[in-house]
Amino acid sequence: MSLIKGVIKAVRPKQWAKNLLVFVAPLAAGLLTTSTGLRNGIFAFCVFSMASGGTYLINDVLDVESDRQHPTKRSRPIASGVVPIPLAVGLGAVFIVTAVLLALWRTPKFGLVVAIYVILTTLYSVWMKHEPVLDLVGLSAGFILRLLGGAYAAEVGISDWFLIISLLGALFIAAGKRSAERNELGDQSSTIRPTLGIYTDSYLDFVKAIAGGGVVIAYCLFAVERAREHSEMGDSGAGVWVLLSILPFVVAILRYALLVDQGAGSAPEEVLLHDRQMAVIGLVWVACFGMSVLLGEPTVV
Repeated sequence: MSLIKGVIKAVRPKQWAKNLLVFVAPLAAGLLTTSTGLRNGIFAFCVFSMASGGTYLINDVLDVESDRQHPTKRSRPIASGVVPIPLAVGLGAVFIVTAVLLALWRTPKFGLVVAIYVILTTLYSVWMKHEPVLDLVGLSAGFILRLLGGAYAAEVGISDWFLIISLLGALFIAAGKRSAERNELGDQSSTIRPTLGIYTDSYLDFVKAIAGGGVVIAYCLFAVERAREHSEMGDSGAGVWVLLSILPFVVAILRYALLVDQGAGSAPEEVLLHDRQMAVIGLVWVACFGMSVLLGEPTVV
């Protein structure tokens, strides 16, 4: 593997699929149909991809010794020696600083979110991932900050429901990721990631049940409230579509839970990109919610 290919692999472009979360708030507010909204969404995606690429480089430098003991992570460019550690640190710093400055240039709130994301990710790599529960909190926060970043970049108002659904959904995915890793690594799990030796299957099942059930209830209540708002404004058609969006949302949660139970989920972005049923369910949800947006045009998510 050449140095350039190693650097590209080290910033993990496949992981950038997580950054598509920045489009959720602009989509829900009906702004992606405008050139400005789409441009702001793409800008936010690029900024988060740059920031996450930089933090992945720093994370792999910090984890270089444990990665060399991992059955698959040992082939990572930094762990295998393809990308020198000093180069990885330098590039990581450049990517992170550039991303924060670009975000600040867009809006102060967006800049603050990206800065918090970088700080949190670094703290996670150094400390939080070694502490049970805080490990799940840090992992969940990364998803939530992407959602908030997309909203602030597009200057979209955020409702309480958006925050609640984001929090519970992120926790559900985080618990599923750790559960899948325990199944995948087996007896080596506690050696490679100490928290996996502390978590039990029953505990992670408990967290998944709370977060999964909570996010379904929260989304249902959000959809009912949004439908009532549309009805009061005379947009009954939009209300029907937002209520219909409940079905694919619930099915998506159930499908993801099944995949995690079958051993998938250690890489959530892989599940979302490569599972055909999840892709179809996601498109159905986008269609239903998108119709509610087109007919009702909410300005707050």
